[in-house]
Amino acid sequence: MAKFGLWVALEAKSEKEQEVDQFLRGALPLVQQEAGTISWFAIRLGPSKFGIFDTFNDEPGRKAHLSGKVAEALFSKADELFSQPPKVEMVDLLAENLV
Repeated sequence: MAKFGLWVALEAKSEKEQEVDQFLRGALPLVQQEAGTISWFAIRLGPSKFGIFDTFNDEPGRKAHLSGKVAEALFSKADELFSQPPKVEMVDLLAENLV
């Protein structure tokens, strides 16, 4: 079971919602190249609210992701796409059910 995770809350600027949607969809190939990222989900919570949830087996995997290409791209576009900086929270996983 993966024990480490990240939750990233994102709020798109007005009229940037489609660009955020496309950015997140386009990040998938980069994440798929990360050996330490066990699962990665880009989600939409509402018209302008988005999020990323990902899991890792260990802390080195999580740290590698935070310094990887997706994180770099996310923070380099933050001022352009988001009404506030991405809020990154480190989480500990308690249980999982993967089918």
